[in-house]
Amino acid sequence: MNTLPYAAAVLCLSACMSSPEVSSAAAAPAACDAPVYHQFDFWIGEWAVYDPAGNLAGTNSIQPEESGCLLVERWTNTAGGTGQSYNFYDPGIGKWRQIWVNAAGVIDYAGGLTETGAMYLEGEIRNRGAASAPFTGEWTANADGSVTQHFRQQNPETGEWSDWFVGRYVRKSVE
Repeated sequence: MNTLPYAAAVLCLSACMSSPEVSSAAAAPAACDAPVYHQFDFWIGEWAVYDPAGNLAGTNSIQPEESGCLLVERWTNTAGGTGQSYNFYDPGIGKWRQIWVNAAGVIDYAGGLTETGAMYLEGEIRNRGAASAPFTGEWTANADGSVTQHFRQQNPETGEWSDWFVGRYVRKSVE
């Protein structure tokens, strides 16, 4: 067996991989610094979340990760239940996307900013042991620095929409 072609291929591959142009391009992924990647930044922070009656519903932490390309949500309700979401601008579909996961199920939806500046996503809720249903989420930045979150779910049998959760996010004071 003639090993010369194999040796030449290995040498070429080694030289290509060590070239500064290739290694620096591979080491530095494109930053998410375009304005579209920051449309949901108003939701970043440490929050106390209140229901429409003013009762504490839980706490939420939304933090940027992966060089600002991802917002990670960590929710804890007052009963100790938890959930997490990944929020990101998906350049492949040209929309913001959220994948929410907790013990009850998964929400997967996508969308973007409305004309009023609210983040509006639509997709589906998939509860464990139940039928999936159309689902929407809307986050609105308020003048006082709070954020209103409004989730709605469609009844698959009747087609009617109802509130699933409405919450007012108030920034926790830094002590």
